[in-house]
Formats: sequence, C-alpha cells, structure tokens
Amino acid sequence: MKLTLGFSPCPNDTFIFDAMVNGKIDTKGLSFDYVMEDVETLNQWAMAGKLDITKLSYNTFLHTVDKYALLHSGSALGKGVGPLLIAKQQLNLAMAADFSIAIPGTNTTANLLLSLAIPEAKNKTELLFNEIEQAVLEDKFDAGLIIHESRFTYAQKGLVKLIDLGDWWENEMNAAIPLGGIVIKRESGSELATAVDSIMKESLAYSWKNYPQLSSFVQCNAQEMEEDVMRKHIDLYVNEYTTDLGEEGSNAIQILFRKAHQAGIVTDMPDTIFY
Repeated sequence: MKLTLGFSPCPNDTFIFDAMVNGKIDTKGLSFDYVMEDVETLNQWAMAGKLDITKLSYNTFLHTVDKYALLHSGSALGKGVGPLLIAKQQLNLAMAADFSIAIPGTNTTANLLLSLAIPEAKNKTELLFNEIEQAVLEDKFDAGLIIHESRFTYAQKGLVKLIDLGDWWENEMNAAIPLGGIVIKRESGSELATAVDSIMKESLAYSWKNYPQLSSFVQCNAQEMEEDVMRKHIDLYVNEYTTDLGEEGSNAIQILFRKAHQAGIVTDMPDTIFY
C-alpha cells in the first residue's frame, strides 16, 4: 500500500523520516510517496485534507482534529524550544499593538502562542520562516516571529530577543510546549495508524543509532545549514516526546486545546486527539 506523506526539509523531520522513506528499514509492505514543504504549506494542505500522513503545526491540528488523528511518534515538543519574537533593538512589548510583525504562517503554533501571549499584536504579515530575520534587518518589519534554526542564528546577525514564547508557555502552563506533530487521516483506521506509528519509531531509532553522523538525506535538505547547527536543531527538537508523547506530552497538547478553546480560537473540544 502506498501512502502520501508530507514533512518539512528541516533536520528534525528528515532525521525522523530518512530510514522509512529511503528503504533503510522494513516498512511492512507500506511505501511512502513523500513531499517536503515548509510548515505553513503543510498546514494549508492539512486544512484541505490533501495528504494521508502529514507534519503539521499543533495550531492547525486544533482545526483539523476531526479529519486527522495524532500519531504517538514524531512530535516536536519540549522545553526551551519555543518560538522567539525578535527585533533589531529592544522594543516595549506594551506597545505591541503598534508593531508590524513578520510571522512564519497564520496556522503555525508560533502564531497561536503569540496570539495567546500578546493578543493585541495583530498587525502580522506571513513570510517563509527563513526570510524573517533578513526582513527585520532590512526594516521591513518592526519585529519577527522566528522558529526552527533561526533561534541559533538571530543573535549573530545582530538581532535581539523581545520574548521567548516557549518560556512564556512553560511558566504560565507548567507544561512542555507543543510545536508540531505527525497525523494520519482518521479514515485510515487504527490498524494502519498503529503500523505507521511503529515504522516511524523504528525509523527514528535507526537515525539515532548512526548519530552524530548525519545522512546525506538530512544534509542535502538542510538549506545550506552548517553541520553543527543541524545537530543543535536535532538535539533540541528531537527528544523523548518525539519517540513517544507519553502522558506528559499528551497532557501538554490537551492544555493547548483547552487554552485555545478558552480564548475562543476553537469552538469545540475533541473526544480524542489520537487514533
């Protein structure tokens, strides 16, 4: 059986999926027709139900939980992994209503966190995540909401941190921050979902077995990232929650759903987030 699969070219995703899409492990008769896109494109596709299996932001999962079920493996959660609001100089967050802000997508968890933490910040423009730093440097925006490897590069470019939204979430909610997850269409059924979950765990274990060596699949898709930055990226975003969400990870996602519901971002709470 062939399944369509979407994930980003970022090292944490290619690290997870390398073995299962490149024939390095037994995929139990399943094959994967995969595509790599930026997270906001994947979010939009998830809203349309385009792919069988996909990476998406947890913000998008709030709105697609009726058609997609969460897999226990593959998620990006953790502490110290949240998005950052950055600028060329320190700005007063009390004036955030006046800021022009570049964001990596309306449907990203980063934007959801910004909306929860600073609801008055509404003047937002979507850019590709890897274009935000430069846009702020060129004074096209007062501030930028950065994700992924940008947290490792913004300071050396002369930018400053206004707020770490991951820290805000952890302090306010006493929970890990849910950034992105891997979901499968609910119509696939629990048996197929269980098989995909198992294959993904094995694929991740294969990559860890060979770490810190980075496969050509990871390196070629890392958008000219230096190897030490690739490893920092993997070490930060691929952790115990990626192998299995467990009770703590599941609880963090439930908190996100509750907070979004309380803020009126979603109207209903799901019966279950898993398959």
